[in-house]
Amino acid sequence: MAHAFPKVGLRPFLPSDLSILAAIFVASIEELTEDDYSEAQREAWAGVVDDEEAFGKRLTSQLTLVATLEGSPVGFASLKGADHLDLLYVHPQAVRRGVASALCEAIEKLAAARGAMQMSVDASDTAQEFFTKRGYVGQQRNTVTVGDEWLANTTMKKTLSGKGPREGQSGQAS
Repeated sequence: MAHAFPKVGLRPFLPSDLSILAAIFVASIEELTEDDYSEAQREAWAGVVDDEEAFGKRLTSQLTLVATLEGSPVGFASLKGADHLDLLYVHPQAVRRGVASALCEAIEKLAAARGAMQMSVDASDTAQEFFTKRGYVGQQRNTVTVGDEWLANTTMKKTLSGKGPREGQSGQAS
């Protein structure tokens, strides 16, 4: 008989989540990206959370969702502006349990409900296959400087399925 994984729960980010989300961010980079980025690149990337106050401001300035398994945070995602998935990180021990998919689905639905017609993401080389399977298409390669290191990623876009404002509704009074 197959063993079912616990259901992924989603909830809004709380300031008290900051330390655990920083730890998830670091663990995800250190353990999941080693095939695509050098040790120096991963250290620079993970070092973003060294300034915990700035990292916290980034999370609170965006619509940030926390994924939980059995009540414990195991991942998070954030929507920047109306249509940009800025952060999507899952703890290595929770990978392939539907966490990233649940987070991405929720962010896409929230963006569509806010009227976005498409989503964009700057996907790491590690995450590019995940986003491709979700219908995102690569648009351009980018180089991002973090500290003394450069990291490559790909801007990807996905058209959202007509869940924005209905045709003929402009939201303006005639």
